[in-house]
Amino acid sequence: MIEEKVKKVLKKIRVNKKEKILIALSGGKDSAVVAQIMKKLGYNIQGIHISLGLGKYSEKCLEVVEKLCGNLEIKCYIYDLKKETGNSMINYFRKNACKNISTCTICGIFKKWILNKKARELKANKIATGHHRDDELQTFLMNIFKGSPQLNSNFGPILENKDKKLIVKIKPLFFISEKEIENYVKKNKIPFVKEICPYRQETYRVEIRKIFEKFSDKEKENMMKNFLELFKKIKKDIQKINYCEICGEPSRNRICKKCSLISSKK
Repeated sequence: MIEEKVKKVLKKIRVNKKEKILIALSGGKDSAVVAQIMKKLGYNIQGIHISLGLGKYSEKCLEVVEKLCGNLEIKCYIYDLKKETGNSMINYFRKNACKNISTCTICGIFKKWILNKKARELKANKIATGHHRDDELQTFLMNIFKGSPQLNSNFGPILENKDKKLIVKIKPLFFISEKEIENYVKKNKIPFVKEICPYRQETYRVEIRKIFEKFSDKEKENMMKNFLELFKKIKKDIQKINYCEICGEPSRNRICKKCSLISSKK
């Protein structure tokens, strides 16, 4: 069932099997399922993993990613965050501790920056991530509650290329529930890291997740349809893409979020 849903999504967003697609592998179950299914469906995939340097947790993530890619017989590109940005993730957490920004947000900013830059250098056509339906619904609502609906411009199974420096991102699990993913992982005995990141700091998302647990699967499907309609209106107001004055990468502002975090004073 889940494989058919993914197949349908990939067909709808017109992903060509000859395209070079990088799967952003974190070590978690979601991205592992994306790799497993896309490989089974015959897509030209390769893995890409960013080692965050978070002690034993990161070491285990790398170990699992390499095992998964070995099982699927696909190439995997490994990048070390410290080598790519000049500092460790833990130090970035410390430097920005005084700001009202979670460790998960900081981590996400750096990963997105590296992923896009390296995917472009590797001449990839698309980047596939493991975002599933429940992730997307939670994020959409969080942005609404925070009064930042424009952040939902990334909503949808495919993020179209708004600039030549931006690699198109796809979300094959966009309509798949977390429960379906869990069942698929167990059934196919897919390796993944079960532990939660020791630096995880998503208290607001945890609260939103609790709210969603009260909704039935049918209600969530209806919410997805409604959010997609709302997204069409938000999409019209997407801000123009500029280039960061420091690193030259795409940014909505004069200085990209990654460079802003790096230049932050202790």
